[in-house]
Amino acid sequence: MADGLSRRDFLRGAQALAVVAAASTAYAGRLPEQMAGDEDFWREVRRAYVRDPKLINLNNGGVAPAPTLVLDAEIEAIRYSNLLPAVRMWTDLEPKIETTRKQIAAMWGADPESIAITRNASESLQIAQFGLDLKPGDEVLLTSQDYPRMITTWQQRERREGIVMRQVDFAVPVKRPEDLVALYQRAITPRTRVIHVSQVCFMTGQIFPVREICALARQHGITSIVDGAHAFAHVPFKFAAAGGDGLDCDFYGASLHKWLSAPIGTGVLYVRRDRIARHWALMAAPPSMDNNIRKFEEIGTHPAAMHNGIQQALAFYEQIGAERKFARLRYLKQRYAERLAQMPGVTVLVGLAPELSGAFSTVQFEGVDAGKLASTLLEKYSIVVVPISGPPLNGQAGAKPQFTGLRVSPNVYTSVEEIDLFCDAVEKTVPALRA
Repeated sequence: MADGLSRRDFLRGAQALAVVAAASTAYAGRLPEQMAGDEDFWREVRRAYVRDPKLINLNNGGVAPAPTLVLDAEIEAIRYSNLLPAVRMWTDLEPKIETTRKQIAAMWGADPESIAITRNASESLQIAQFGLDLKPGDEVLLTSQDYPRMITTWQQRERREGIVMRQVDFAVPVKRPEDLVALYQRAITPRTRVIHVSQVCFMTGQIFPVREICALARQHGITSIVDGAHAFAHVPFKFAAAGGDGLDCDFYGASLHKWLSAPIGTGVLYVRRDRIARHWALMAAPPSMDNNIRKFEEIGTHPAAMHNGIQQALAFYEQIGAERKFARLRYLKQRYAERLAQMPGVTVLVGLAPELSGAFSTVQFEGVDAGKLASTLLEKYSIVVVPISGPPLNGQAGAKPQFTGLRVSPNVYTSVEEIDLFCDAVEKTVPALRA
């Protein structure tokens, strides 16, 4: 396997961050697109990770490994906390969440008092979904390709409270971002109270024009909830920015253990400041916290050590650079997508332009069972990918899926050699499975 790590070139903790920082400084004058294919720079980034040398991991969309410096910080804090948790965890470590809050706010253009630290995207988004006051007949608008757990959450409110969840379908690949804005615009009714939108669709890697969709929601007096699970620390953006270029959403939820590579079990919730006081917390907080973003963190005892790891992940991300990282991830995606698209009966289910997709895509292989293909790649070539099935046509239970394929999601530690090995394996396997 390409680029396995030995003891000799194993870079740990602060040393790894220092190496990446030095490399970033050395390349400061170069555009992100110029850096995307510079293997010398990305080799230094790869050395900050320790990975299973027996596998090629192309499923970073579900959960990603953390750089060694992140893992070391978390483990060190856990050991420190464990010596006397009632003091060291609650008194020494827990206050550090405020530093994490401020760092995230500064890097993504938000007021720190609008940022809550959670355990994952699902928790963040369910805080947003369950905390809204809705009446029977009020409509929530989303697509059939939104994340199943979030769809399930709205369905529970349907069963319990009589609200109406309306899902719209769209064909893939999407060719023009404005078509997605029009999709929501056509579906708005006088009863629409919420637009729930994925910034990056987990099924295909489709980037949604969320700024325009949130503006559409605001124009109609509709609450906007953005699922940023696959966008945070992947697609560059700001919550608020000069010139009105921020997302300007009401709620935003994401996991930090995906593209930020923070400790597993960490997430972030953004709530617009003027929405905090009238939004119910998922777990109860006292009335004195009604206007306090921290009411959404009232979950009881939790491992405060993770906050230290988040800070290290933020430092690592900042040293790489948001635009530089996005360019590299697109570069890796383009490398396999453009090559596989030349095969007969192969369709990449997302446009390859930077406004349409970034780090990952789903590739459909006509006449091939995606699950069997994924299993073969793992068993025969030690390559990890995930099979994806789209929603059923016309929302009919038991109907044929709109699409099936392999979701391929490399990360910053992925080498071009690994991408090429994946393509070689697919080119050998697909014809055999079709035979």
